[in-house]
Amino acid sequence: MATHSPQPTSKKVCIVGAGMAGLAAVRELRREGHAVTVLEQSHDVGGQWLYDPRTDDADPLGAAAPVRVHSSMYDSLRLMSPREAMGFSDFPFASRDGAGAGCDPRRFPGHREVYCYLKDFCDAFGLVDAIRLNTRAVRIALAPPCDVGSSLRWQVRAVQVEPESNKEVSYTEEVFDAVVVATGHYSQPKLPSIDGMEQWRRTQLHSHSYRTPGPFCGETVVVVGCGESGTDIAVELTGVAREVHLAARSMEVVSPGLSKAIARHDNLHLHLGVERLREDGAVVFADGSSAVADTVIYCTGYSYSFPFLETEGRVTVDDNRVDPLFEHVFPASPLAPSLSFVGIPIRVIAPWFFEGQARWVARVLSGRSELPTEAEMVRSVEAQRRAREAAGVPNKLAHDICGVEPHYMSEFGERWCGFPRLESWKIELFASSVKNMAANFETFRDEYEDSDTVREALKEWRRSSGVGARHPEEEEDADAAEAMPP
Repeated sequence: MATHSPQPTSKKVCIVGAGMAGLAAVRELRREGHAVTVLEQSHDVGGQWLYDPRTDDADPLGAAAPVRVHSSMYDSLRLMSPREAMGFSDFPFASRDGAGAGCDPRRFPGHREVYCYLKDFCDAFGLVDAIRLNTRAVRIALAPPCDVGSSLRWQVRAVQVEPESNKEVSYTEEVFDAVVVATGHYSQPKLPSIDGMEQWRRTQLHSHSYRTPGPFCGETVVVVGCGESGTDIAVELTGVAREVHLAARSMEVVSPGLSKAIARHDNLHLHLGVERLREDGAVVFADGSSAVADTVIYCTGYSYSFPFLETEGRVTVDDNRVDPLFEHVFPASPLAPSLSFVGIPIRVIAPWFFEGQARWVARVLSGRSELPTEAEMVRSVEAQRRAREAAGVPNKLAHDICGVEPHYMSEFGERWCGFPRLESWKIELFASSVKNMAANFETFRDEYEDSDTVREALKEWRRSSGVGARHPEEEEDADAAEAMPP
């Protein structure tokens, strides 16, 4: 960890986005003494966790950029990571005692519980006054004079919008010393290229536009992609659809848990990819089979998109790689440190990992930490690229952390800003949940068994988190103990 001036300097900083990453950024930047303004296009904080039942009926594929509806959350979504392993380092994601009917104490709660947690975090640290709601970044570019090598500043043009209609009301322009992009990466759909897509006249949508299973009652639905969301949606649809056909790009991605789900549901069928869509409504799969479908849902992921950001080509997005980013945060160019990104990595424990990124950004901007030279950052980016290529990692997974470099996640913050590592029991809990999900996709959120180490750590975690009532699992432990003979 490189350190620099012991006397921190304050910068005027604009953060784009008030989701998990943006809230982590505003808290850390304020702690470091910076003057922060957050631009949030929605009517409340939370980012993706702010559920929006609306979809863009005119563009269900989300082909236009930027999308009109930011949220990609579907109504039944539950966490795939255990809440006890998540949360900010000093603000545990504990169940909300006394929160009424809206409280969801489960280990893998629904999306509203996450939203409420982020709201509580925002309130607890007094962040609301820094956030401009219903305000969308329109253009962010270097402010003149913008000679490389001089002290860079950024001109930010934003528009205030009406919450329901998205109608633009008024524009503002302001100059900032630094910009932190924290807009997430689950809004702009990534679509496959399949023969016949443009000619197919039946319903096609991206999972970005999926909310509830009701509209697909009695239909034959093809779900393209069997990642977490694709499998989740396909299984949910079996309860209402006549048939559900799940298309996987490779049989290697089919987990034992998915195989169990297919065996459990007579109307769920697995295929190898989609070869083409025929005008008569048939979907032809790569294994030679076909199905006449009413709807095709593409669960094919999302693309990084920063339509408001103008860097004159110094930061690009190519095959879902934001390039060139040093440690997934700072451009390996003269734009650093005045431009940074928080929340780019995927498959990390959030918001904990984003908190470490944000702390690093805050310290670099204040001068308490120092970046390597531009040449050193460029060499590091290229070395990482070559290492991943040698390991057979495709470019589109450039920012996949746990799936490629699991140790990176726990080492990152400590290396760059002294951010504490994640406790070993949380890592064990996270890993066991991933393993259980692969083995039992439909039941892993409700049926699990912790090791003795994790169980003891959880008891202490609940006590230190201020959870007054005994947790349901501890009640079960107590009941079992009382039932045992002396």
